[in-house]
Amino acid sequence: MTAFVDNAESYLAFRRSLGAKLEDAGRLLPRFVAHLDSIGAETITVRDALSWAQEPTAEPPTTVWARRLSAVRGFARYMTAVDPRTEVPPPGLMVWPRQRRLPFIYTPEEVAALRNQARSTLGPPLRAATFDTLIGLLACSGMRVGEVLHLASTDIDWSQGVLSVGASKFGRSRQLPLHPSTTDALAQYARQRNRHLHSVAAKSFFVSAAGTPLIYSTVRRTFSTLVERSGVAAGSPIQPHIHDFRHAFAVRTLIDWHQDGGDVAARMPWLSTYLGHREPRYTYWYLTAVPELLAIAADRLEAAQEVRP
Repeated sequence: MTAFVDNAESYLAFRRSLGAKLEDAGRLLPRFVAHLDSIGAETITVRDALSWAQEPTAEPPTTVWARRLSAVRGFARYMTAVDPRTEVPPPGLMVWPRQRRLPFIYTPEEVAALRNQARSTLGPPLRAATFDTLIGLLACSGMRVGEVLHLASTDIDWSQGVLSVGASKFGRSRQLPLHPSTTDALAQYARQRNRHLHSVAAKSFFVSAAGTPLIYSTVRRTFSTLVERSGVAAGSPIQPHIHDFRHAFAVRTLIDWHQDGGDVAARMPWLSTYLGHREPRYTYWYLTAVPELLAIAADRLEAAQEVRP
């Protein structure tokens, strides 16, 4: 083990002990220190960091270069206490494009089409039921995909109809009240899952046909197949993603609030809490100007103009 490798492991362990997840850094720093060892570097320099960040395996228009350099920057700051010769790459050397991909806002009919496709084409009954129920939960809860995949069988309070989400993106836990129809659908799936597994206890709520926890890469591929087979978004310039259910949930909630005449601004903290955001400003990222919202805004503007003296 080289000094760079040893220090990188110490840095990651230290930051994680403070609560940081460092998923990018945990994957990228071993590659960076291997690069330093391969070129015989004695210390971290801006030149070497840039050279590694811009290796031919990265494409300039993406965030890859900036994310690589960001991981190096944190490690370099740590290394200044170990080696005063360490150079810390300053911010701004790499542009991090923050262009927002336009999300696909699913309609209730499109959610139903995807669920029907799962039930009719995915083969083994448990696999079909798993994806049918998983898609339904994503659509009606706005949960992150990772949160749903990490859901444990003990995370649902059946008597109260409340789902507990453990430490998620920001290390925050929360409880989500569910509509009775959602609780019933989850209970039906749990019964089918338990019949399939017989006496084997399922730790994960959603499981594969083999009874093992679902893997994100498999879920993503299967979902893409369902989108293609169902015809959802056929002819649309926007490619649907499984994460877009979260966007659709936020937009549909806002539409419902506008239609029931409530104070939407006052309710925004509710939506932020339900989605697991620290502040409402993070929730606005998920709001898209779909035709229904634009129509509501136009009606309100027209009404406001009519009451002016």
